[in-house]
Amino acid sequence: MITILKAEDRGLTETEWLRSWHSFSFGEYFDPERMGFRTLRVLNDDRVDPGKGFPMHGHRDMEIVSYVAIGEMEHKDSLGNGSVIRPGEVQRISAGTGVQHGEWNPSKTEQLHLVQIWIVPSARGGEPSYEQQTFDLDEARRSWVVLAAPVGGVVTIQQDAVVAVTIVTAGDRRALEFSPGRFGYLFVVRGVVKLHGNELAAGDAAVIEEETRLEFESISEAEVLAFDLT
Repeated sequence: MITILKAEDRGLTETEWLRSWHSFSFGEYFDPERMGFRTLRVLNDDRVDPGKGFPMHGHRDMEIVSYVAIGEMEHKDSLGNGSVIRPGEVQRISAGTGVQHGEWNPSKTEQLHLVQIWIVPSARGGEPSYEQQTFDLDEARRSWVVLAAPVGGVVTIQQDAVVAVTIVTAGDRRALEFSPGRFGYLFVVRGVVKLHGNELAAGDAAVIEEETRLEFESISEAEVLAFDLT
């Protein structure tokens, strides 16, 4: 079964410098029907203006994966990490017992397009930790790259979940395969794809249940995130 979720039905936080679309309840946006999907709790699609960002704030008991589609994100945290994340890199914070961090757009001219992903960990507590790694964008243009997983991902998360990305040009096809009993979530970061007769544009998503194999075709160049969940 495939359920299509349209971009315009998401929640929106909008300020002078931020436009953040929420696939699931977040902040002041609350929808009891959208409290997450399986262990995927937050999927925020953010546009951050030049020189602006989120001041230091706290998290705990969450696996936080940050994916930059366009621009740069500068990061600092209470663990002593300071870095800049660009396309072709992925960041993971295991918040554990608690961590403070801030993130902002260091550019003076370019907008930041950032996808923030929160996954509920398999266990509460634990020592907070941080990881930032590069991945091969050319490989993502040929196939799927596993960004985050408990084993075998670019970064390691503490949950039986997989986050993967692919970049497709017009006419390209990609397959998605799920083991029996697993669940999928497909999110279009940019571009347009067609999934089993359904056209999905940027911000659209598909909930995938009781399916073991799907295939989509790109209508234009597109960047797509896929989640494989228990």
